[in-house]
This record gives sequence, structure tokens and C-alpha cells, in this order.
Amino acid sequence: MTVTSMPRTNRWSEEERQTREDLAAVYRVFAAKQMDDLIYTHISARVPGDEEHFLINPFGLMYEEVTASNLVKIDLQGNIVEDSAYPINYAGFIIHGAVHEAVPGAHCVIHLHTDSGVAVSCQRDGLIDASQFGMFLPGGIAYHDYEGLAFDDAEKPRLVADIGQCKAMILRNHGTLTIGETVAEAFFHMYNLERACRVQVLAQAGGQAEVLPIAPEIVAHTRAQKSEGARLAGIGTLELAAWKRKLDRMGSDFRN
Repeated sequence: MTVTSMPRTNRWSEEERQTREDLAAVYRVFAAKQMDDLIYTHISARVPGDEEHFLINPFGLMYEEVTASNLVKIDLQGNIVEDSAYPINYAGFIIHGAVHEAVPGAHCVIHLHTDSGVAVSCQRDGLIDASQFGMFLPGGIAYHDYEGLAFDDAEKPRLVADIGQCKAMILRNHGTLTIGETVAEAFFHMYNLERACRVQVLAQAGGQAEVLPIAPEIVAHTRAQKSEGARLAGIGTLELAAWKRKLDRMGSDFRN
């Protein structure tokens, strides 16, 4: 398959162009950190000023091949609404579409299948409050039981009910999911969720009988501290901007 990027045009607003670049950057970050899964899993974002349309990765491309212009614009039913050289993985949008449609403020949804995330999703107790990374997840972690491949629209209301007010979810026996009001916010939550999962797996492999948990009152205190700091700068804004600068230094074509 030949990777195609559309030429820069004026057909997108500046806000949409910025969202496309942020979204493409997040794909490249997770590719660089080897957190992708061949041509599978997705990161989607609502088109600014357009409640009905979303941007998602082209099916068949790896995360390292995604650019601002080859992201595919679709509606809530997964129909492609703007000329594209690529199809999408409709089954992959079942989860994303459910969250975008029903969860207020879910402008960006990230779903990954990393080794550490899937490993923790297979553990009966899920994510333990054992590292600072987990403290950065507002509202804690939601859980959704595995129901097979995400082909069935009937699963949508159960998934939405399970996520509730949380910004992060572990899909049991499957992977991880985060949401945000911006691409940067969803990115920051996923970065911390995945780091927390990785640290837990490493701690469990260290030969100790039991991982030391953080006391519940300290968990609540730390989450409140982080929430206050995040309100001042915008959750994930500085972190994603730093990564975009790094991608530029690496010569990445994510902005194309």
C-alpha cells in the first residue's frame, strides 16, 4: 500500500488543521514509544465546531504513517464524509463512536493494546493504586467487561454506563481507553495510565510477595493536587507541545 498525504489546502479551518496536527502527533508519539498494535487500535477526535464529524486513522496504515491530512473524516455511523484515499476499520469505531456520542466532553478518545495495559486488564484486581502515575487520573479508573470483538452496537450503552464520570477505563482482557476535552488531555491521561500499568507489571515481576499500595487518603489528596495544577495550564497542553517539538527535531512529517 502506498501511503498518501493530501496536499495542504484551505478546505479546513485553522481549528481543524490544529486538531489534525495534534491528533497526528499523538499517533507518532505512541508509535515512537512502541505502544501501537500493527494497523489496529485508534485515536479519534471531534472536528472543532462540528458535533457530528470525527477524525480517525486510515485503516491499513501504521501509527508511524499517520499525517494531519490523511486522517479520515467520518460521522457517528462510521460513514466517510470527505474524500479519502483510505477506508476505516468500522469495527474499531464501535467503541469510539459510543463514547463520542454519549459522554459529555469526550472530544478525543484513545484506545490502545499495549503489553502492559493488556496485562493489567487481565488481572482480577485491575490497576492498583501503587504509583504516582495512577494518581494523575481524575476520577480513578472505570472497568468494562470483555464481550468479544467490538462488532455489536448493543455493547455501546453498557460501555458508556461503565465509564461514568471517569477519564480512563480498562477494558478487561482487552486494553486501555482514555477520553479528554482536547487531544492533549486524552493523550496525557493515556500516557499516565499506561505508565501506571507498566510500573505495576514491573513491580509484580520484582520478586516481592505484594505490591505496596498508596493509602486511599493520599490517593485522594494527590489527585486533588494534580487537578489544581492542570487547571492552570490546561491538561496535557505543555506535554503534547513538548512532544511536537521533539517530533519536529526528529524530522517527522506528521504535520503534512
